[in-house]
Amino acid sequence: MDTYSQVIISAVEKASPAVVKIERLERSPRGDVVGGSGSGFIFSSDGYLFTNSHVVKGANYLRVMLQDGRTYPAYLAGQDAATDLAVLKIEAGVMTTVPFGDADELKVGQLAIAIGNPLGFQHTVTTGVISALGRSLRGADGMMMDALIQTDAALNPGNSGGPLINGDGAVIGVNTAIINGAQGLCFAISINTAKSIANQLIRFGKVKRAYIGVAMQQVDLVPRLRAIHEVKNRQGLFVTQVERNSPAAKAGVLSGDIIVGFADMMVETADQFFKMMTEEKIGQWQFLKVIRGSEMKEVRVTPVEKGD
Repeated sequence: MDTYSQVIISAVEKASPAVVKIERLERSPRGDVVGGSGSGFIFSSDGYLFTNSHVVKGANYLRVMLQDGRTYPAYLAGQDAATDLAVLKIEAGVMTTVPFGDADELKVGQLAIAIGNPLGFQHTVTTGVISALGRSLRGADGMMMDALIQTDAALNPGNSGGPLINGDGAVIGVNTAIINGAQGLCFAISINTAKSIANQLIRFGKVKRAYIGVAMQQVDLVPRLRAIHEVKNRQGLFVTQVERNSPAAKAGVLSGDIIVGFADMMVETADQFFKMMTEEKIGQWQFLKVIRGSEMKEVRVTPVEKGD
């Protein structure tokens, strides 16, 4: 067997025992009826698991099916529509979990493997590469989702909420979206983003975060650009869009700017920037450092609460 296949098989064997099917149940005179389904994965031995917010939205009852066919009722610990993440809890004793990777270490072109239950077919595996990092995408509810991983690993309805894993079998993302009519344009929420909000979802059921209103893509900074502006960054966040009347627009941020610093800290990845958008930043102005053409500029931006 070739080395490429062996890597995929080994990775899937490590991760798949923690991958689950999630069914949204509706009560009817004839009993429970499945109103929709998706995927998820267990990340704590006491039964907490990740899925997408849109998978569980509006559900009256939720049921989780494990790889071995056992089923358990699940309750919603918390969800965050802004990142399309939800955390569920099942009571099934000590559970098999999947390890987390580090999304900050990802490289474009790296192997990516998606596991899920597309169109009801349980534990389907697709492979591809990481096509881009730090993408922004407008979700179905109109909200801008940040720090996304773009991949060409095929996703279909039912894959939502399943894990995107690397060649070591560690989760690097939570599969979330496809672009209808496009080929090879699929997206996953960075696992670093998911980890950063999981604790708040479990503790409070929701997340409060700051927001400035830019769509971004993570890019490498060429040595010449770094030398001209005397920055240590190897990467930055290229602004692809500034939302109208947003804090960024009011501060004078322009499409084409490259964000390299925020609140006196270096910014290289979308995950780093996301983690800085904490509740205490809301309503407090901060310096945003951007490269614009041949100039380095600092603008003052006042984040607002996302969803306002």
